[in-house]
Amino acid sequence: MDNSDCVPWASAASVTCLSLDAKCHSSSSDSSSDCSTSSSSSSPAPESQNMRHIAHTQRCASRLTTLLAVLLLVLPLSFTPAHSCGPGRGLGRRRERNLYPLVLKQTIPNLSEYQNGASGPLEGEIRRDSPKFKDLVPNYNRDILFRDEEGTGADRLMSKRCKEKLNVLAYSVMNEWPGVRLLVTESWDEDYQHGQESLHYEGRAVTIATSDRDQAKYGMLARLAVEAGFDWVSYVSRRHIYCSVKSDSSISSHVHGCFTPESTALLESGVQKPLGELSIGDRVLSMAANGQPVFSEVILFMDRNLEQMQNFVQLHTDGGAVLTVTPAHLVSVWQPDRQQLAFVFADRVEEQNHVLVRDAATGELKPQRVIQVGSVRSKGVVAPLTREGTIVVNSVAASCYAVINSQSLAHWGLAPMRFLSTLEAWLPAKEQLRSSPAKAKDTSKDVSQAERQNGIHWYANALYKVKDYVLPQSWRHD
Repeated sequence: MDNSDCVPWASAASVTCLSLDAKCHSSSSDSSSDCSTSSSSSSPAPESQNMRHIAHTQRCASRLTTLLAVLLLVLPLSFTPAHSCGPGRGLGRRRERNLYPLVLKQTIPNLSEYQNGASGPLEGEIRRDSPKFKDLVPNYNRDILFRDEEGTGADRLMSKRCKEKLNVLAYSVMNEWPGVRLLVTESWDEDYQHGQESLHYEGRAVTIATSDRDQAKYGMLARLAVEAGFDWVSYVSRRHIYCSVKSDSSISSHVHGCFTPESTALLESGVQKPLGELSIGDRVLSMAANGQPVFSEVILFMDRNLEQMQNFVQLHTDGGAVLTVTPAHLVSVWQPDRQQLAFVFADRVEEQNHVLVRDAATGELKPQRVIQVGSVRSKGVVAPLTREGTIVVNSVAASCYAVINSQSLAHWGLAPMRFLSTLEAWLPAKEQLRSSPAKAKDTSKDVSQAERQNGIHWYANALYKVKDYVLPQSWRHD
């Protein structure tokens, strides 16, 4: 790079000196030509012209020398070593991070591995002749050492999510300890060398170490595994670290939020109606912004598919209420210490948390303690959207939204659909514009079929796609 590009005033000074030098030469040549036509008394002496030219040239050279000296001092101070963005390989120093190693027997998160807040429930072992075997992918990352003591390549096979997190961890290990590589001692297991309930049989777990077998590094290795995105990490022994992930199906098949079709909502008429039978225009019990119960109109279904199999979180309260909802759905949680109401992803709700439940005697929403958090696999998903953005399902107050951890932001994002619903309510119904009663009846039937959609609403689907580009990852459900 040209030095004059870095320091603008250096370019200006150089141009000035060159122009002065050109002017000196021009003056000299012009004076010489004039001498032949004018008298010697009216033109300067050639010696004085040469002296002025030399003086100008020396001043220009002196300025350039000074500028070059300054540049030689300033430029080395203008460049600092590049910081690598990590995790990954890069030049320069590693980014400063305040990471604390795990201690022996510590697990993150501090939950059972099979809870939805960790790696989730077992889905069944995978054998070479199983239909799901094709879902396992080999990992040929050169920055990872695979022990493969069986000699079958089984340790290279794993789920797609496990492979993704393992590759991130491999780069972090190289950045943390130059010259050291990640060692995988076990991945997918087909020889039944683990307990009966092991995610190794599904390709969702790995046991890892470092290539130098330095046990002093294993606490930090476990921390790096947490940072890499593994859903459950255990510093299980002094010889290795155990990591596992959620199943690919639970992550990719349904990242938004829904309820089961059998779950019920309370209509304004006092009738409990299954969500699978709700229609647009039904007024169901919801929760206002101040936490009070209110009936609100269903304006659309963000998702509706009565045939899809899906994993759900089940929240059991001490009052007997049971809410069944997808992991990424927002649930209202009462915080007694702060006297505040927050919305939390369903798979982040823990035992001893309090959710708002409708009191059958008074009709008010009151906190009840969660005594059990479980999981179930069920058929069908339904996600009604009310004008309030909330709905009371199976007597438990929940949001209509999912995926992002902000109720207000999600509610704002659906504002265009609420406006459209209001506009349609002002316009005359289609059947009122038709003269024939028979045609009106057919139109009503068509509307009923349109309401019972099969899949994600087009507007909700657009929002799900946009979120990855406009929202930070910390705001989204992983």
